Amino acid sequence: MKHIILGLTTWVFVVSWGFAQSTNNAGETNFPRIGIAGLGIESSTFSPAVTHEEAFHARYGVDVFAAYPFLSTTSPLLHQAKWLPALVGKSLPGGAVTRQAYESLVNKTLDSLKKNGPYDGLYFDIHGAMSVVGLDDPEGDFIVRIRKVIGYKTIISTSMDLHGNVSWRLAQNSDLITCYRMAPHEDAMQTKERAVVNLLERIKSGKGKPAYKVWIPIPILLPGEKTSTRIEPGKSLYQKVEPITTQPGIIDAAIWIGYAWADEPRNHAVVMVTGDDKEKVTLAAEKLALDFWNVRTQFNFVAPTGTLEKCLANAISSKKQPFFISDTGDNPTAGGAGDVTWTLTQILARPEFQREDGPSLIYASIPDPELVKKAIAAGVGGRVEGKAGAIVDARFAPPVQLEGKVESIVYGDKDAEVEVVVKVGSVHVIVTQKRKPYHKEKDFTRLSLNPRQAAIVVVKIGYLEPELYAMQADWIMALTPGGVDQDLARLPYKRIKRPMFPFDTGMKKPDLSAQFVPLSGESK
Repeated sequence: MKHIILGLTTWVFVVSWGFAQSTNNAGETNFPRIGIAGLGIESSTFSPAVTHEEAFHARYGVDVFAAYPFLSTTSPLLHQAKWLPALVGKSLPGGAVTRQAYESLVNKTLDSLKKNGPYDGLYFDIHGAMSVVGLDDPEGDFIVRIRKVIGYKTIISTSMDLHGNVSWRLAQNSDLITCYRMAPHEDAMQTKERAVVNLLERIKSGKGKPAYKVWIPIPILLPGEKTSTRIEPGKSLYQKVEPITTQPGIIDAAIWIGYAWADEPRNHAVVMVTGDDKEKVTLAAEKLALDFWNVRTQFNFVAPTGTLEKCLANAISSKKQPFFISDTGDNPTAGGAGDVTWTLTQILARPEFQREDGPSLIYASIPDPELVKKAIAAGVGGRVEGKAGAIVDARFAPPVQLEGKVESIVYGDKDAEVEVVVKVGSVHVIVTQKRKPYHKEKDFTRLSLNPRQAAIVVVKIGYLEPELYAMQADWIMALTPGGVDQDLARLPYKRIKRPMFPFDTGMKKPDLSAQFVPLSGESK
């Protein structure tokens, strides 16, 4: 029945969309033709994991609209253009993308764009922190290859995560560009809609490409857990962006923190401002860049931090429940492999958790398809024994031995596919077919777990996502090892541009003057 309903919904959307497009074409001869394309992932080059094509869950053609509520059949935006979606793919953060997967997805995008051109505009929806095996700056490579298909008259509007990286060639080949202004990214969809609205406005008004794009690289590389907009100085810094965009002559302004867990020359902070007033664009960009540089030493972790031993001791002694611990080093929402067993091994070794009546702890999660198979065979209520994890990343600890009662088995999650809960002592260990981040209450309740009633909840994450943050009575981030280690000094950077804050002490003030990016199709 579920498949029938989904099929009917898609059919209704296709029919409605087709009617809207035919109505638009009949009612307005100059209706803009807008393409949609993009790939999004954060890829850690410090993780041994690799990402394959299926991880992107690519959408094609009309199915792309499901990713954008602001282009629903009831949205006014849908009726302002002839939309020609190509391919949009979004993957969980992970390891570097295989070259085969990248080439396949890019070529499928280009083939679709070739079939449906010409275009007045293209909405380019990317994250900005994708790493590809053997290829620097894949988003820059992608947009250059798109330009070869659609040409330079087409206006490209790019939207990004603020943890993305803006290379010079990405900046040059994007005519309009923006990024999130909140971390956690509660404004993600609002940002994507802004990119589309800006694109339509420039096309329909006849203004075309902005006259000026200023790009200022800032030699700062910090993790998102130190630059959250929930706290200062990130909060005040990002609050300066919106007022800038209300000035006549300025279209958009953006600050990219950059992605800290990849080792490429493009990995650093960036400020960009676009518009038609050269003086305003210049002054705004230079002020934002200077403001960012001036507060660089004030960034700190969004929550208290400590060793895992300290975090567990604090949680066990706390009267505030649920007490959340972020297992940060293997965070799959930032690019961790997700199967590092170091933290779980330490938890299970503590005598407090070896008793059935010990402190109730939920651990989310560890992927291991073989243990999942064993749990399915044992069934709910049965007992299962075996090793789990460390299939991809065994650098810090070997597979962990689990022996306990199967409490639940749930099928059908888009990422995990199959999830089981195994109770070992007082610890409820979530074991998954494939890795999955747990950042919503329903992620737990669908497994018959109640995180609000647990004494301790350990999640593989960095800063807590909004639902978890609202749920916690207290919270601490454990500085654990993994592919997204929060202690950046422990990571073997070799290719980032130096000097770079915070790696190089005693840095002189960098040149933060405006660098004017040529219009797309023009050489410097």
